[in-house]
Amino acid sequence: MVVNNKFQERVTTAQEAVQRIQSGQRVFLTGNVSVPQKVLAALVERAAGLENVEICQVLTVGSADYVEPSMQGRLRVNTMFISANIRKAIQEGRGDFTPVFLSEFPLLFKSGRLPLDVALIQVSPPDEHGFCSLGVEVGPTKTAAECAKVIIAEVNERMPRTLGDAFIHISRIHHIVPVNYPIPELHMAEDGQSEIVQQIAGHIAELIPDGATMQLGIGAIPDAVLKYLYDKKDLGIHTELFSDGVIDLVNAGVLTNARKTLHPGKIVAGFLMGSQRLYDWVDDNPMIELHRTEYVNDPFIIAQNERMVAVNSAIEVDLTGQVCADSIGPRLYSGVGGQLDFIYGASRSKGGVPIIALPSVNLMRDGTVVSKIASMLKHGAGVVTSRNHVRFVVTEYGVAELYGKTIRQRARALIAIAHPQFREQLEREAVELRYV
Repeated sequence: MVVNNKFQERVTTAQEAVQRIQSGQRVFLTGNVSVPQKVLAALVERAAGLENVEICQVLTVGSADYVEPSMQGRLRVNTMFISANIRKAIQEGRGDFTPVFLSEFPLLFKSGRLPLDVALIQVSPPDEHGFCSLGVEVGPTKTAAECAKVIIAEVNERMPRTLGDAFIHISRIHHIVPVNYPIPELHMAEDGQSEIVQQIAGHIAELIPDGATMQLGIGAIPDAVLKYLYDKKDLGIHTELFSDGVIDLVNAGVLTNARKTLHPGKIVAGFLMGSQRLYDWVDDNPMIELHRTEYVNDPFIIAQNERMVAVNSAIEVDLTGQVCADSIGPRLYSGVGGQLDFIYGASRSKGGVPIIALPSVNLMRDGTVVSKIASMLKHGAGVVTSRNHVRFVVTEYGVAELYGKTIRQRARALIAIAHPQFREQLEREAVELRYV
């Protein structure tokens, strides 16, 4: 009864809840498929009466009316990762980008460097003790919600109840907006280079030992890798996010988490996104634990998992091993995310396998083909993972192992996994640069 009373006295509409947001305030917006849609829409409606409200986020999925040109001077996004729905706003200067490791993102709020006035979150209905689960998006949200002066939460009947460090008590929530809409589904798209993706996945699978703990995110290559692992034994998961692919591996008895040295028996992640099948599977599933990003992505936590395998992508890699993953030349494109967190963590793990995986070429809009193995990164390109951190680079043409190798040896190894069309050109450029 006490729980019900606390819940009911905080219930309001989205329009009433966003009245707490005032001009000049900083607002945290939970992201991925957990974006509180009704509350965010109400904030966009209210924007005409606001000035200079900063919206801090990592990555959101879906439409983004809050970054439209009409929002200038009213709502302004400050993102720590550039997702497709806000990329144009960032590139046109209508929004801000803050470079930061995903492992350190929540610490910006906790340290007071970015004080939070309001947090907009989405949670499951409370249990009999009054605890709501943050559901599919725990990692970046848990600490941000704790740091905000005001919490506005959509309580969604369809949000799965995930376990771990995933709970917030209704007494901490100032405004409750009851909703009942499906969590957006994010299905793996059919990749136009599917044969290439399969070849890359096959090479990666050969590097994964029995008993490995894996970071495999969302996307064509990680999803394909999972399909090559059915002959492995006692694999585990410690990752910033996961999707549907893990379900079948668990059901097949391959992904047991039995040999994990940290959280044995558990799949550990910060957030998840996929199909309704995934959301149903994780609901109240004791195998799944979601934790704060500053824990999941901490390289020194990651390193405690023996045989840690990290698979991350890149826009381009130069012949010394420098990895650009956040920009196309000087044009900001995405962000560091958890790449270096996991690459460094895996490199410090006993028997760890840190991998950068990418197709050898990129097909441009004008039909030209560009090598993603380059003699030098494009002018103005950002270095996300330094040449000192890189160990394995994988394309459809094989694996280049760079750790402990000279620049000459690295250049040779990377040219060997470049597309054959570009190898002669890369060889000439390597000679001009005195790499070989």
